[in-house]
Amino acid sequence: MLTSSRVTSTQTTQEQSLILWFDEIGLEDISLVGGKNASLGELIRQLKPKGVNVPNGFAITAYAYRYFIEKAGLESQLRELFADLDVDDVSNLQQHGNKARRLILSVNFPPELEAAIGTAYQKLCNRYGEDTEVAVRSSATAEDLPDASFAGQQETYLNVQSLTRVLEYSHRCFASLFTDRAISYRQRNGFDQLEVALSVGVQKMVRSDLASSGVMFSIDTETGFKNAALITAAYGLGENIVQGAVNPDEYVVFKPTLKDEFRPILDKRLGNKRIKMVYDLGGSRLTKNVWVPESEQEKFCLTDDEILQLARWAIQIEEHYSQVRGVYTPMDIEWAKDGITNELFVVQARPETVQSQKSTNVLKSYHLKEYSEVLVKGRSVGAAIGQGTARVMLDVSQLHLFQPGEVLVTNKTDPDWEPIMKKASAIVTNQGGRTCHAAIIARELGIPAIVGCGNGTDVLKMGQEVTISCAEGDEGRVYKGLLPFEVKETTLEDLPRTRTQILMNVGNPEQAFSMASIPCDGVGLARLEFIIANHIQTHPLALIHFDELEDQVVKAQIAELTKHYDNKPQFFVDKLACGIGMIAAAFYPKPVIVRLSDLKTNEYANLLGGKPFEPKEENPMLGWRGASRYYDEKYRDAFALECQALKRVRDEMGLTNVIPMIPFCRTPNEGRQVLAEMAKHGLERGVNGLQVYVMCELPSNVILADEFSQIFDGFSIGSNDLTQLTLGLDRDSALVAHIFDERNKGVKRMVKMAIADAKEHGCKIGICGQAPSDYPEFTKFLVEQGIDSISLNPDSVLKTILMVAEVEGVKH
Repeated sequence: MLTSSRVTSTQTTQEQSLILWFDEIGLEDISLVGGKNASLGELIRQLKPKGVNVPNGFAITAYAYRYFIEKAGLESQLRELFADLDVDDVSNLQQHGNKARRLILSVNFPPELEAAIGTAYQKLCNRYGEDTEVAVRSSATAEDLPDASFAGQQETYLNVQSLTRVLEYSHRCFASLFTDRAISYRQRNGFDQLEVALSVGVQKMVRSDLASSGVMFSIDTETGFKNAALITAAYGLGENIVQGAVNPDEYVVFKPTLKDEFRPILDKRLGNKRIKMVYDLGGSRLTKNVWVPESEQEKFCLTDDEILQLARWAIQIEEHYSQVRGVYTPMDIEWAKDGITNELFVVQARPETVQSQKSTNVLKSYHLKEYSEVLVKGRSVGAAIGQGTARVMLDVSQLHLFQPGEVLVTNKTDPDWEPIMKKASAIVTNQGGRTCHAAIIARELGIPAIVGCGNGTDVLKMGQEVTISCAEGDEGRVYKGLLPFEVKETTLEDLPRTRTQILMNVGNPEQAFSMASIPCDGVGLARLEFIIANHIQTHPLALIHFDELEDQVVKAQIAELTKHYDNKPQFFVDKLACGIGMIAAAFYPKPVIVRLSDLKTNEYANLLGGKPFEPKEENPMLGWRGASRYYDEKYRDAFALECQALKRVRDEMGLTNVIPMIPFCRTPNEGRQVLAEMAKHGLERGVNGLQVYVMCELPSNVILADEFSQIFDGFSIGSNDLTQLTLGLDRDSALVAHIFDERNKGVKRMVKMAIADAKEHGCKIGICGQAPSDYPEFTKFLVEQGIDSISLNPDSVLKTILMVAEVEGVKH
């Protein structure tokens, strides 16, 4: 402990120290040095020995601040100033803040405080060089607490050199305790304006002006998903990211398998990073922003190894803080890379204060509070309510006109429409039944949709304000005007455990983390079509044969989409692996059944570059789809890319909970051929615990269940196609939609046979079709037949758990 940092030689307690070095303090010292400095001390003392790099430095203590205020006689003046403070009056707030700051800056530091700061700064210079550059950061005593975030309310100064400037900017930090935003925040949260004191951290700079920096969280910031680390990165000093001045790169890493030495980078998103903050060498300011060359903007700031290293540190820091506090504590961490040494450093860490405070055990239900004229009726999809202005669109060429939050009104949709469907507040279509494209995608996106209206595009007018209600049963209604509605949240506690596994249908990787909070036993259907249509957008064969494409317009579009890839097929593998990985990670270690691609030829043709590779079929629904494509010499190279993506997810990311499932497999021989293709690419059934399932969606799957059970590890009944092919109708046709019913005696008999035969041959069997989500009586029938699992749309999971428990006689 530095005796020179004491007020007198006899005052040797930390409580009366003007200066404390980071390696002298810890989390227990927030009252002495503020939240930020206490946390830096904790990192240096406890985690630096374990390999977490943290720059050294010292704290000008909260006692030093109070000592300054007392010696200058400022407390009574400040109290008098704040007597008539009104934070709701912006002008009043600004006047009071300005006066308080000027008051503090008008008085010099006491000589003994200047001397203590000078001695400490000189010690840093002795170690790092003359006039070493430091960061001077405010650290309030009520800052960085687990249940209150004062972060960013006081000032930080970077690239401060020389003792004169360290004193100047430390003084400015003291004054910044009274920024307008800090005054307002304290007032609104019940803190006395003069009870909160300020400490200042003086920390050796990391030369990230020559490299990159950013922020990382040990929790997903949007959903509160605990098993992901989110890392952001941009060039230069970190203030631009903190202030939101730059669009950074983003990386998502899965923590559980990272701890097992896998490389689970689930997502990498390139930011534009147009500016970077650097030292203002020779200038009048400490720092300045400069433009980043376009070639650098197009590159990621961090290597994969650096991403994984930061994520490991996030895990270590989270685990340490959770242990110290005795409660799970996700962390908000700032990091920097030194452009001279290429080392990574953690420069700040604080508890995350948003998601960690939320309750995840809630069920939402929607209810209209008023009613108006019903404009259009149809089949409801989901149970939510949406509203907005109508955007009537009859052609995909108009997609660029669609604005976020509008209600999409059209004849019908296909995968080409998906980019705007996720922006819509609701969807209304003239055509289609409950299992048409619009209905399936709306459910996955969690937005209300009304399908099969017949006249929606004629009745609803462009720009008309409408409310779409799917909260009133099977019939969905479009009401005139923006009606008030309420959303009720029900707390979930003590849900019963059922014998029948309750799984969930998930297609959109971007929603996987939020859906993971819904209590279930895993994913019974993860569709690849959403990832292919939205994230990849390009036909896999067009990527494989990119140089041979003749349509120059299409070739240019694909080139732009894949501009960061010299190896075009790798784009497909990377995007698909990340999409599957996000879903698998969200539910890990629970099983995630991934159905391999099941687009029809017309849907494949609509992908970029797809037309030259796809035949024109009269009825694509019954044509070249599913298993029959995978081993066909005309498509097997494309199927190889799917296999590579799956292998990466299982072997490199460590997500062995992924179970691939083969769709539309007409014969047992087809199944063998597909398994042989998968084995060629390292996906061999039984190796590394790999199971392979098959969709039970064709009459032949039911009739030959005994033979299929010798080839595959499990079945999943696809009630949509099984109903279609049992009843001999087109499930996308509104003309016969009234006949489509999974509760038909013939369909139920097929389902009953499938369950009985699978169980007789020791094979798992579940269902992933639409029926259990819509018809409680059908779910009851499935449970009575002894089905192993039921996979449902997210909005049906909770009510189905309760119903299945009742059928099974499980007490709630």
